[in-house]
Amino acid sequence: MTAPVDVSGKAEQASPDGAGRKAVQGRSLTQIAWGRLKRDYVALAGAVVVLLLIFIAIFAPLIVNLWGQDPLQFNQDQIDSGTLMPKGDYGGISSDHLFGLEPLNGRDLFSRVVYGARISLLIAFLATILSVVIGTVLGMIAGFFGGWVDTLISRAMDVFLAFPLLVFAIAIAGIIPDQAFGLTGDTLRVALLVFIIGFFNWPYIGRIVRGQTLSLREREFVDAARSLGARTPYIIFRELLPNLMAPILVYSTLLIPSNILFEAALSFLGVGVRPPTPTWGGMLSDAVRFYTAPHFAVFPGLAIFVTVLAFNLFGDGLRDAFDPRSRR
Repeated sequence: MTAPVDVSGKAEQASPDGAGRKAVQGRSLTQIAWGRLKRDYVALAGAVVVLLLIFIAIFAPLIVNLWGQDPLQFNQDQIDSGTLMPKGDYGGISSDHLFGLEPLNGRDLFSRVVYGARISLLIAFLATILSVVIGTVLGMIAGFFGGWVDTLISRAMDVFLAFPLLVFAIAIAGIIPDQAFGLTGDTLRVALLVFIIGFFNWPYIGRIVRGQTLSLREREFVDAARSLGARTPYIIFRELLPNLMAPILVYSTLLIPSNILFEAALSFLGVGVRPPTPTWGGMLSDAVRFYTAPHFAVFPGLAIFVTVLAFNLFGDGLRDAFDPRSRR
């Protein structure tokens, strides 16, 4: 006698020791990466510091109102007229001036470091976005089409990579007047630095995207999209781009600290944002003249060090999370 056939549409699997056990659910790449990342406490610490720095940059006026003063306000009464150094011990550090005072003019160092985070992070983020957009688009086009298109874009990458960027940045930033392209003052300087840093750094991410695209264009899902009549723009931006988001995101977090250092170097050389607007690089440049006041250089230098270290730790953690094979 045969067993009755179940026509209810529900399949039951007999298990000698696990009746009613739930089926294993699949996880996306993002869920897998997050599971790895949350076990990397060093990367999470870097992420926390990055979020704290972004919070400080956004709410700089509120923070300064609570624990500082106007970063452009002079305090000549707290400067020794003979030595031009802040009165008191440790560079004038007190409850009113957490990082002390600048020599010569007595501006509050804490307020200037906090406001300097705004300029450094703004330029770094905008320059990174510009580099990522240009590099991603051109890298995907070169890798997908190949042939003379790939050759043309690849040679353009070689030219940009061989370009003396620092010399060019100093020359361009030095000859641009205080009013140009409908912009003036700090807005013009920020836009100029974003263009110089972002436009000439796109080949780095462009090469990474091109290499990944060369591999992805031979995958089955691309052939399936072609067989269904998908056009080239659809395949590039709807099929390839989502699969490139992981390396793009990882490289972006590693590109931001490089841009922060480059902006600080330009400000240190005097071709960045003009004084009296506070920038970390500009503060280090001013501190060179006052070697007897170490606090003047320590705090902006420490701000650059902590920011770059936090982004690098977070970027390394993201790289390991999305590609565990990269771990040594």
